[in-house]
Amino acid sequence: MNMAKKTKKNKEEPLNGEEGAASEAQTPADEGANQEAEAPARDETPLEQAERERDEYLGNWHRARADYQNLKRRTFDDVQGAVGRERTALLQEMLTILDFLDMALATPVEHAEAKNLKTGVQMTRDQLMTLLERHRVAVMETEEGAFDHDLHQAVATVETTDVEPGQIVEVMRRGFTIAGDVLRYAQVRVAAEPQTEAPTEVEPEPDENPEEGGD
Repeated sequence: MNMAKKTKKNKEEPLNGEEGAASEAQTPADEGANQEAEAPARDETPLEQAERERDEYLGNWHRARADYQNLKRRTFDDVQGAVGRERTALLQEMLTILDFLDMALATPVEHAEAKNLKTGVQMTRDQLMTLLERHRVAVMETEEGAFDHDLHQAVATVETTDVEPGQIVEVMRRGFTIAGDVLRYAQVRVAAEPQTEAPTEVEPEPDENPEEGGD
């Protein structure tokens, strides 16, 4: 009885040995895979590190240079715009002075002293006009022609049949241009078609003394 149990036990031992061998055979592969998974990334060589840093520095430099160029261009545009606006405002003020000089010259004078003064005003006016022309300021030609919204400012309308509607009748204040652009709009009076009033019907007045009926 004991011999039979012992023999049976011995027959089962090789099976356990094969399982152990199989498990031992799988262990090195699993350990190798784990080692590869846990292996750290390869360190950069000094040359690779230098090239990477070089590319980063160059990229930052190009971006900084582009930002500087954009800032420089915007600053220049802002300064030019501010200077242009101040220059335009100054020239417009000078046009107002020119208007007063023209009004003074249009005043008739009789005395010799007044004539001498008028001559001085004329010389001053000529010098001012020369200065304006030096800055490319020119008088706008608006003596006649059609009204143009881009050049003229209508300050009044005149009902007339002498000219077609929309034509300039009178220039109230001259306009000026600077380098082809409008510096000051010309103030003009524009012709308009006369409005005809519809005739009104007059009702007959009632007779104050109506005839009396016959007896």
